[in-house]
Amino acid sequence: MASDPSAAAVPQTAPVTITSADGQRAVLDFRGALDAHMVRELEERFADPRLTEARTWVLNMHNLTRIDLACAYALLRAATMRPDPVAITVRGARRNVHRTLREVAFDAVAAFQD
Repeated sequence: MASDPSAAAVPQTAPVTITSADGQRAVLDFRGALDAHMVRELEERFADPRLTEARTWVLNMHNLTRIDLACAYALLRAATMRPDPVAITVRGARRNVHRTLREVAFDAVAAFQD
């Protein structure tokens, strides 16, 4: 069976990218859909030393189309299991993403902006 040549032309990118981190503040861009099979990758991303050192996280979710409950809980664990508290701002979450994050009480640890 031949593979789809158009699929090879589309670059595969991580669903979460650390776009900047300076020791105090980390900015992460989310894209695509975060489903249960991506939990490990998400947990590994949030174990990055640049995030563990940062006191503020800005989560840009404009391009995140969906997050399932398993990934939402992984995000909550990353935020709450740290030795030091982190101030979190979620920017641009779509209604369905915001709803899923609210279902796991992520709104208790993060501020949401449009």
